[in-house]
Amino acid sequence: MRTKGDAVGDTSIVRRVSAAEIEAAVVDQVRALLRQPEIVVGTWRATRRDAPDLTEGETQDALHRLEPLWEQLFPAEQARIVRSLVERVMVGPAGADIRLRLDGLGGLVRDLGAIAPDALRSAA
Repeated sequence: MRTKGDAVGDTSIVRRVSAAEIEAAVVDQVRALLRQPEIVVGTWRATRRDAPDLTEGETQDALHRLEPLWEQLFPAEQARIVRSLVERVMVGPAGADIRLRLDGLGGLVRDLGAIAPDALRSAA
């Protein structure tokens, strides 16, 4: 992210960052996080309460289905998904801290699990 500010090198100052830059960085980070094994396991554990038959592999498959679909989604749908997944973004001198909603991840897994893999291949 590019930042604006007068005190170059002063790490105690939080510089102004445009909302568009923050949004782009958050989307990139959320997409990367969905591929992380610890996020897959945490999502699976949280989702098992509502779907006890769901396996960790099915959870991983569902989360990986988002990547090939992302660019084909309308911007409003992309925004809805990000809003359902991101609880809070804290921006500070060290960068941005993104807190995810586990219930949002569980809902995404259920939604993506309902999409047949053949439909994803034909959409890609």
